[in-house]
Amino acid sequence: MRLAIIADIHGNLDALRAVLADAQAQGAERIIVNGDVVNRGPDSVAALETLLARGDVSFTLGNHDDLLRLWDARSPDLPAEWFSDPFWGATAWSAEHLDQAGLLHIPADWPLTRTVQIPGLPSLLIAHGSPQHYREGLSERTRPERVQELSAGHGVLIGSHIHRPAQAWVSGVLVLNTGAVGAPANGDPRAQYLLLTAAADGWHTEFRAVPYDRAGVLARFGSSGLLDTGLSAQIFREEVISSRSLYTPYWSWTEDGGLPRDTRTWDTFLRRLPARRP
Repeated sequence: MRLAIIADIHGNLDALRAVLADAQAQGAERIIVNGDVVNRGPDSVAALETLLARGDVSFTLGNHDDLLRLWDARSPDLPAEWFSDPFWGATAWSAEHLDQAGLLHIPADWPLTRTVQIPGLPSLLIAHGSPQHYREGLSERTRPERVQELSAGHGVLIGSHIHRPAQAWVSGVLVLNTGAVGAPANGDPRAQYLLLTAAADGWHTEFRAVPYDRAGVLARFGSSGLLDTGLSAQIFREEVISSRSLYTPYWSWTEDGGLPRDTRTWDTFLRRLPARRP
């Protein structure tokens, strides 16, 4: 059995198509989409429709899948000031387009975790972040006592969310991170995912990195109207170009300095960084 675990597509249809084609070529019999199909990129509707049309796909809930539903509902779980802040224009745009397509609430049925159990092999526990929260990233840096707590007796703990692949043995548990399909943050622009093969001696892991032409998705940021929504869309586009995490460090930098999130501070932030393109 071969299992492909893909995540963090973030509305990038070209990257998704490249990964699905590669998974098929590698003989994957089942695909688990480990959260964050939507938001950030221009293709949230098309990406979700592509996956829902397949018979070999199951899902877990990611924080961005949930965020768009919370946004549409004006949930009190989100800061009230976000809804009038132009910085969040890209989120509003993605939520509106999914709602118009009748897809916004599809993720409401997705579980936070999935398990895979094959006799004679360590069981897999899969979650977008961690089994306890979709924003808690898993990697080689996760504390051993936390791994023991989260794994709950499973031999393999698999997360996504941090947008880079990872693998480590921690307290007897194999900790894996899938990396990101649509918005990698490890300097590698290729679409990345995790391929697992069930073998007599256990699970064999392979981190796949699939080349694709980014020109299409980068152009659609503009042609779709997403780029017109404001600064956050510009940041998301730059992340696809640079294959680096920019949104989170920019947010933290402005938060720490009490700075507005606008084009002026964004330009200042970029000038403080080393060369942006891989």
